[in-house]
Amino acid sequence: MGAGPCGSAAARSCAGLGLKTMLVEEHAAVGNPVQCAGLLSASAFEVCSVSRRSVLNEVRGARMVSDLGAELCFDAGRTKAYVVDRAVLDREMAEAAVRAGAELRLRTYVSAVRDGRLLTRGVDGRGEIPFRLLIAADGPRSSIARMLGMERSPIYLSGVQADVPCEVDTRYVELHPNAAPDFFGWVIPVTNRRARIGLCSGRYTKERFDAFIAKFPPGCVHLVSGTIPLGVMPRTYGQKTLFVGDAAGFAKPTSGGGIYTGVRSARHAAAVAARCCERGAFGDDALRQYETLWREDFGHELSMGLKLLRMRQKMTPEDIDHLCRVLNDPDVLETIVRYGDMDRPSTLVRKLALKPAVIRAMGIVFASGLRDVLKNETKRVPQ
Repeated sequence: MGAGPCGSAAARSCAGLGLKTMLVEEHAAVGNPVQCAGLLSASAFEVCSVSRRSVLNEVRGARMVSDLGAELCFDAGRTKAYVVDRAVLDREMAEAAVRAGAELRLRTYVSAVRDGRLLTRGVDGRGEIPFRLLIAADGPRSSIARMLGMERSPIYLSGVQADVPCEVDTRYVELHPNAAPDFFGWVIPVTNRRARIGLCSGRYTKERFDAFIAKFPPGCVHLVSGTIPLGVMPRTYGQKTLFVGDAAGFAKPTSGGGIYTGVRSARHAAAVAARCCERGAFGDDALRQYETLWREDFGHELSMGLKLLRMRQKMTPEDIDHLCRVLNDPDVLETIVRYGDMDRPSTLVRKLALKPAVIRAMGIVFASGLRDVLKNETKRVPQ
């Protein structure tokens, strides 16, 4: 249930595997309301398997800006991320699920899960939807997880973003770590005269956003807010249900993005669903394979990302400024460009950990933290 990218990807895969599939969405239209920054890595955009209809801009690098004067800029020379219209992307993914054979039911709210049935309320009044297996893709505040009594993600951040008319360089996303000390702020170029300006934080989000956006020209075309779960729920399966995407806590702790991991988790869930239906087995023993699959795929990246986030939250503005200056070295920048990956940052972290200048810049405390991040991490080959 949930017709965002993860739910639609799961429905498309399930229907493509020959399963009778229903995609349930509580809103009247897929893609609304928008609750996302709309920046997808090239890999995330690829796994969505959509056309370029939703693409508004292509980004090839990033600029990290310290409030104390330092600035770090790198340019990959090729497209690294896409700025998209999420409503258009979401609708295209839902349409693909329907073409694959899934039934889409809009304006249908699940009020309870009971004995293999979804009890619903919606445009047609009260109803029931029987199921053999449920894939919950209902977002960071998953009502399905709450109804089933499942333990949730340990960390939740709130985000605010405004579309603002201002002149920007369309090649680069700007990152502003000091805008939100427990995460960061951003400027995402939509066109050369329009940007998405926002931040995420665990507290004081509105106050921090107001202070950050005051640095830019006045005027707001569109304002959105949302929630990012960080840290995977202790168990992502149970009671004939598999949790995918933000409902499972699969957002990346290093960026907050969740589409890459979410869509991949949806496909793993569909594969397990097909096997369960084939065998007629829907107990926890049968569902456990899902957790094995996603952990082997991207679990180590999420684990490392959470450790990196904890390190980042200990850094002062002075630490960040100094690190920006140290990283602004031709050899280090070449390493970032060569090995940087928004979805799988572990390789870059290992490469940077070999740079003596980086270790010196981080100091004894943070160097120790970096060693802890790398401890017991094994190199994996992306699937």
